Amino acid sequence: MEKNQAHIKEWIANGETSLGIEFGSTRIKAILIDNSFHTIASGSFEWENELENGFWTYNLVDIVTGLQTAYSEMKQNVEREYGITIRTIGSVGVSAMMHGYMAFDKTGELLVPFRTWRNASTTTAAKELTDLFQFNIPERWSIAHLYQAILNEEKHLPRIDVITTLSGFIHWLLTGEKVIGIGDASGVFPIDKSTKDYNQSMIKRFNKTIESKQYPWEVEDILPNILVGGEEAGRLTQVGAEIIDRSKNLQPGIPFCPPEGDAGTGMVATNSIRKRTGNVSVGTSVFAMIVLDNELTDVYPEIDMVTTPSGSPVAMVHANNCSSDLNAWIGLFREFYEAMGQTVDTDQIFEVMLKKSMKADPDGGGLLSYGYLSGENITGIEKGRPLFVRSPESNFNLANFMRTHLFTAFGALKIGMDILTKEEKVTIDSILAHGGLFKTPLAGQKIVSAAMNVPVSVMDTAGDGGAWGVAILASYMRNRERNESLEDFLDTKVFESASAKEIYPDGLDVEGFEKFMERYKEGLAIEGAAAEHFIEQIN
Repeated sequence: MEKNQAHIKEWIANGETSLGIEFGSTRIKAILIDNSFHTIASGSFEWENELENGFWTYNLVDIVTGLQTAYSEMKQNVEREYGITIRTIGSVGVSAMMHGYMAFDKTGELLVPFRTWRNASTTTAAKELTDLFQFNIPERWSIAHLYQAILNEEKHLPRIDVITTLSGFIHWLLTGEKVIGIGDASGVFPIDKSTKDYNQSMIKRFNKTIESKQYPWEVEDILPNILVGGEEAGRLTQVGAEIIDRSKNLQPGIPFCPPEGDAGTGMVATNSIRKRTGNVSVGTSVFAMIVLDNELTDVYPEIDMVTTPSGSPVAMVHANNCSSDLNAWIGLFREFYEAMGQTVDTDQIFEVMLKKSMKADPDGGGLLSYGYLSGENITGIEKGRPLFVRSPESNFNLANFMRTHLFTAFGALKIGMDILTKEEKVTIDSILAHGGLFKTPLAGQKIVSAAMNVPVSVMDTAGDGGAWGVAILASYMRNRERNESLEDFLDTKVFESASAKEIYPDGLDVEGFEKFMERYKEGLAIEGAAAEHFIEQIN
């Protein structure tokens, strides 16, 4: 043990480490790994989006404060555990929620508050662009946000110098480079898989469509440059070092890998970037990424076409809502517990309640819920209205209540996945799942396996998610052998001895989920009525 401690201390001192920083929807996380890809230390910062003037957003102060807090906590953990102050790091990577809209002028001023992926305010733009490109442009995509702003004739448009994503912004803040990883870029504007750049024919069509506006830019001028996994994307500047480390111990010059979206780093974290593999990432939203053998035969509004961090085509099913409503119910149960004079850890409540769901009726006992805190594009619901419904004949007990909330967390996702597997006949050999929900053994994993009707594995790193994934991308950039692909690097080095717990679909669970989905689809009219008639409380 002492020898291991001494080795780690030496690695930290010599910068034989990689740092991954991820901006998730509810937590900013910093993870430092060694050359064997094991986590040395981590830090985090809890945050929450807010609805401001009709847009879901995070403010710049929280972005910078969260970055500093997560890094500082990680740094202090290193100092406490190994008795050494971090002054250099071998490589760094930044990951964040994909999509959204951050527009800046030439001075670096943010022109409108950050519009996150969660906004469902670009319906018209998304539809018009899908028709224009004959390629699905979801409401979340950056180009949909830009075009909707154009349709709305927003005043900031002539001043735009660059638009980027959250990961691109953080990377720019720390390195001065306006670049983006190809996986994140594929949620900004469609990618040409042969050139690994923005699709030029679609660029031309977009410019032609807006030329009457006479903006002082064409769209290619304001999009960040694309880099592929393994390339160096810039180095930490003096200003960047002082931003990330308030104690000013960290030295500039550290190389950064391309900034990536949470979809791509989730694929890396689960070693699912080869063809016919996939992963499911669970958090406030949920998405499944399936690496394709062949292109899809049609355009589907429920399915995004994106790429891996190395540029391979991927079918992505993204649902805006997943665990938020489940978290709210767990919070309510905790509040009750505390009102009874008891104290309990939230993780323990999760574990108890999720295990309870495994004793439920296969279909959830006739109960129905929608955890829509925001609009849901897959089901066509524009406003978030969390809803729980039952009939007098429903079997209303705690096990069924929890199973229903787990089912509905993956309900919209299943609709999209059914298109891939039942209509497009896409073959999926295996799925790897990651996210905090899978820290509790079996329950969430069984539900996902039932939803997709394929084997689902969870690795020991399931709870670390994209922060660990982007640390791996940073390590790949620094340590890869000449011409070594990301797929080979992951297979032969990162995951060679990794252990994963695999579960095969249970027939009763699959049948129960299908029965629940009939109720889910039929009940969407109820959810739509709630969105229309339940008025938001204005404080």
